Amino acid sequence: MKPAAGREIESFTWVVAALLLLPRLAWAHHVMDGALPETFAQGFLSGLAHPLIGLDHAAFIVAAGFFLALARGGIWGIVALIAGTLFGAALHLAGFNPPGGEVGVALSVILIGGLVIARRRIGLAWLAGGLALAGVLHGHAYAESIFGAEAAPLGAYLAGFSVIQFGIAAAAFQVHRHLIATREAWVRPASSALGAAVGAIGLAFLAVNMAT
Repeated sequence: MKPAAGREIESFTWVVAALLLLPRLAWAHHVMDGALPETFAQGFLSGLAHPLIGLDHAAFIVAAGFFLALARGGIWGIVALIAGTLFGAALHLAGFNPPGGEVGVALSVILIGGLVIARRRIGLAWLAGGLALAGVLHGHAYAESIFGAEAAPLGAYLAGFSVIQFGIAAAAFQVHRHLIATREAWVRPASSALGAAVGAIGLAFLAVNMAT
């Protein structure tokens, strides 16, 4: 029988692997095949899938939720992130396109990966503000696939991507809190592994965006 610590870190590894594999699954089962949703249900399902299609977005959400477990009241940081993404989507739908948006997304992924590795505590107000700002960049990218849709599917899409972001970030938050409470010796290696994986994803996307 495996020792308890070994089972804990194995469970954590499976959770992280599953979360980071979700983009492939979402892409394979995306209900719209890239077309604009036409009904409320299609909009909601498209919203659920879209943050997972991009590996950079999924990695950022996982890392943000995980890192927020270090902050008192950190769950409010998830709310700030979602509010930022909604604002970023609204900017896109209003026709505002900030320069270097995709590069900014990649840099945000690299930064959150570094923070997860460093495990340096940051005040919730500063952390929530930074996540909201990063959320604007991610939300602007999310809105690309819904631009031009009717009001009902558009509203459903925004609700869907808010729900899925909260679910993923809250799951990562709870995993980290559980590790801190029950297997503190495994927290730093788990943080280093997740942060390195997320940072590598950000670097890969930054390289792609700088090359195009």
